[in-house]
Amino acid sequence: MGLKDQTPHKDKERVEAVLALLRKQPPLTLKQEKFCNRACVERFLKSKGDNVKKATKQLRACLSWRQSIGTDHLIADEFSAELAEGVAYVAGHDEESRPVMVFRIKQDYQKFHSQKMFTRLLVFTLEVAIQTMARNVEKFVLLFDASFYRSASAFMNMLVATLKIIADYYPGRLHKAFVIDPPSLFSYLWKGVRPFVELSALTMVVSSLDFEEPLEFNYMSSYPRSSSLRFDPSFVPPTAKKLASCSSRFSFTVSHHLDSLKPWHLTLTDTSASKVGPIGPSPLGPSLISPLNARSMSFASPVARATPSSINGSKRSFFPSTPLPQKTQMMDHTGINHPRTPKPSFLQSPAVFFRKDYHINKSEKSRDSFLPFLKFYRRPYDEMTYRSKMRPPLGGLISIVSPQLRRRHMSISQRF
Repeated sequence: MGLKDQTPHKDKERVEAVLALLRKQPPLTLKQEKFCNRACVERFLKSKGDNVKKATKQLRACLSWRQSIGTDHLIADEFSAELAEGVAYVAGHDEESRPVMVFRIKQDYQKFHSQKMFTRLLVFTLEVAIQTMARNVEKFVLLFDASFYRSASAFMNMLVATLKIIADYYPGRLHKAFVIDPPSLFSYLWKGVRPFVELSALTMVVSSLDFEEPLEFNYMSSYPRSSSLRFDPSFVPPTAKKLASCSSRFSFTVSHHLDSLKPWHLTLTDTSASKVGPIGPSPLGPSLISPLNARSMSFASPVARATPSSINGSKRSFFPSTPLPQKTQMMDHTGINHPRTPKPSFLQSPAVFFRKDYHINKSEKSRDSFLPFLKFYRRPYDEMTYRSKMRPPLGGLISIVSPQLRRRHMSISQRF
């Protein structure tokens, strides 16, 4: 009981120590004082391992960065084009009331916009998500739709920059980050960059194709034309002679009557001149085509291409065979020392990491983690719904002017 009581007391002392170090510098503004509340300082302390000096240094850098970006002056009117297209928005909240943000940034966006503009858009979206949080919620979820990117390196630069901003200036805020449908070479680049990204453990790569329902082709059997071309072994009499083969063939017969309604038809009777197997007459009547005797001569083995007389009479083969040596004595297998299987080592080969079965458990884990957020990814974007979540002053003039004043202004203008 004594240790449990001392832990909150120590945390409170660390928080007070961080705030005391911040006040020694130039005095904080009212907005900065409001930003540096107890929960904020605890998140910075946790990210720096409860180190007071490191947490104070990072918090001071965060305050100066927010002042340079101008987070207090961000409004929705600055990003009207991005809000209309749904480039970055808050899609909703999960079961634990965490806001879920979706980023559908195209590759050409950074060509026509500066890095500072992208940073302001990112910070604006994060601030809107933080505004919609409940009091007991501190984290959010990010969904990066990378299907609009063709270059893996370009998307890597955008992703790493985003994760670095969140790690440095929003510590302890990220719950999960999902990269959806990245370019083909992204996985190889991510393996090299991942050890140097602080939030790489919370970032997962998923594919939307894993959540598509498989197509069913059972409806093809309802069409008689397509089903009639399939071979049905039930039509072959059981008395037919069977040979070893693995393919099927149908006979194609053309009618010479011009008034015929069906000038061609398929049959199971072999009427061709070249037959596989015995050429002579068979007591079973005309040979029937079946998947057991309709094997192509070019793919048949020498034994299958040979006649029965040549097989039984003289054992001549198409290819010269080397006589096998006769066994002179019985070998004792108990005396042979087989090589032992080497013991598994903790230093595995690098080729193990590229095997498909090595990533099965990891891919299944990513798939199960992304499943609760799939509905936010597939949900269509609605600008008015997203704007309704913004509070002043982030919402701009639309959120500042109340609906009653707008209706009153319209009613006055209609009188004149």
